Amino acid sequence: MSPYQNDSVSIERGSVVHIELWAPLRARLWPSHSIKQHSDELRKLLGETTGNSFGFLAILPNGGSAGFAEASLRRDYVNGCSSSPVLFFEGVYVEPDYRRQNVGRALFQAVKAFGTSAGCTEFASDAALGNVESHLFHAALGFEKTERVVFFRQSL
Repeated sequence: MSPYQNDSVSIERGSVVHIELWAPLRARLWPSHSIKQHSDELRKLLGETTGNSFGFLAILPNGGSAGFAEASLRRDYVNGCSSSPVLFFEGVYVEPDYRRQNVGRALFQAVKAFGTSAGCTEFASDAALGNVESHLFHAALGFEKTERVVFFRQSL
């Protein structure tokens, strides 16, 4: 049994064989893109030779998926951090029927172990100011708030 496996899910490193499961989950988290756009992005992400981006899926006994987590190794400045690379939680989604069953925590642990093995000493993330559910999730995982920012833009 893997360290991230229990009776309901097994955590697996995402690969091209998972795209059909992964892309619809991404579309639920980030609905501004179609499943096809997410599939294309995953193919690109998984084809990168740098290995800076990666993901894990919570696989159900029936072969379906209960959720996913994506992360990256960021070498640019990460707000609130002082090292490089920084393990960065890009996104996490757990299907509603599997929330509050430690699926998100198991995904987090897999990402954290990967970052530790890659030599990271800091783990960062972000969430929109109004996404209180995400703030609570991050706090439950032991993240601490570092700063709040507001982004600006201007058409040229």
